[in-house]
Amino acid sequence: MFFDSHAHLTSSQLFENVEEILIRAQAAGIDAIVNICTDPLSLERGLLLSQKHPWIYQAAATTPHDVEKEGEEAFDPIATAARQGHLAAVGETGLDYHYEYSNRQIQKHFLRRYLQLALECQLPVIIHCREAFNDLFQILDEEYRVGGKLGPGVLHCFTGTMTEAEELIARGWFISMSGIVTFKKSVELQEVARAIPLDQLLIETDAPYLAPQTKRGKTNEPAYVAETAAFIAALKQVPVETVAAATAANARLLFKIDKINNKTR
Repeated sequence: MFFDSHAHLTSSQLFENVEEILIRAQAAGIDAIVNICTDPLSLERGLLLSQKHPWIYQAAATTPHDVEKEGEEAFDPIATAARQGHLAAVGETGLDYHYEYSNRQIQKHFLRRYLQLALECQLPVIIHCREAFNDLFQILDEEYRVGGKLGPGVLHCFTGTMTEAEELIARGWFISMSGIVTFKKSVELQEVARAIPLDQLLIETDAPYLAPQTKRGKTNEPAYVAETAAFIAALKQVPVETVAAATAANARLLFKIDKINNKTR
């Protein structure tokens, strides 16, 4: 069974058809999804979705793209959900200097606030980072320490270098691969995927974005995570069942899924 560690089910692109999407996901062998909420509306939808489908878990934060416009008004509702125990993670938060839709200083400000929220609520973080790893590592070291160690987290939709991946691995973090790894031109990323230890690997769709190679041009959805898992299994020369089992176990460990399920029983 597969675990899609990052999908935007309650985004405007997917929510209208979410029930059909979830049926297809289960048919493809997906038995857990972390839904990423990026604003109060997607969070409200996500919390209702979890009530109906307990195998869907919620994470929330304003993305670095949107913090300049939406960060302040969204922070309090997201913080309330975290403090009330409704979230499995804080994220996706982080830094994006590739597009830089938000001012860099504002991105850093909200990253620090979300890291502090994660520590307060004892939650892992889901990090988005493009072309900003030096600043990311500095802020993590300053703001996100638990007992002298870096707090738990995942670098989602990783597209960085081998050196950046090795830094994350050395820090004990998880690295999540999306459909980008299946693209024909993603040769360097494929080398990174080979190098990531199975016990630090997650898989994701980032639906509705970044459909894998055979689905390019289509709206991505959790059912397609199986293709990414199969591709990584071929890179690593292991059975796809091995990748499925390892990445699902890693996600359940990171997001404390068994603890969440026990709380809701």
